Amino acid sequence: MDEAHRWASEGAPAGALVLADAQQAGRGRMGRAWLSAPGAGIWMTLIERPKDPKALDVLSLRIGMAAARVLDRFAGEEVRLKWPNDLLLDSGKLGGILIETRWREERVEWVAVGVGVNLIPPEGAAGLRLATDRFAVLEELVPALRAACFATGLLHDAERDAWDRRDALKGRRLFEPARGVAEGIAADGALLVRTAEGTVPVRGGTVIFDAEG
Repeated sequence: MDEAHRWASEGAPAGALVLADAQQAGRGRMGRAWLSAPGAGIWMTLIERPKDPKALDVLSLRIGMAAARVLDRFAGEEVRLKWPNDLLLDSGKLGGILIETRWREERVEWVAVGVGVNLIPPEGAAGLRLATDRFAVLEELVPALRAACFATGLLHDAERDAWDRRDALKGRRLFEPARGVAEGIAADGALLVRTAEGTVPVRGGTVIFDAEG
């Protein structure tokens, strides 16, 4: 991600891709950091220069849906989506998404789309099928991600339906980011939670399941 930002600041074109065989300072949401073992996964950042700032609000979700569609074949099962940025299999977390945007005044200069997918999963996580060729994955994954980056506007009904079919949270009781039952996503990418006071949209935070259910 750091290398992608440096490269983009020097004028790298849309579609430029940074790949890492390993990471010593990987990062995710909320400033979390981790190590990525050599050859154990696909660690990539795609540089794009989208034209519609409004679409940035839902870009992480679009990237997740695009990635899931591609990864189904390499995982051997349907990839599920956990709001806002996780890719899951039945056996655990398969990967994650991190998007960072750089602005100049009111204009988007570039977006760095970071995607990490396990090939050889750490303990408690999930990975793609054994002997998966990461370059075969990238050949399909990168065009799908690029298309997602250039979609415009908020999520339309077909996209929300597509998310709904893969939604790992729907119907689950949550403690955070709001206490209630997850009911899907809104057009602007908010997580919808049915609480005691009614359904509320949540636009940020970390998901913690309710121990009572």
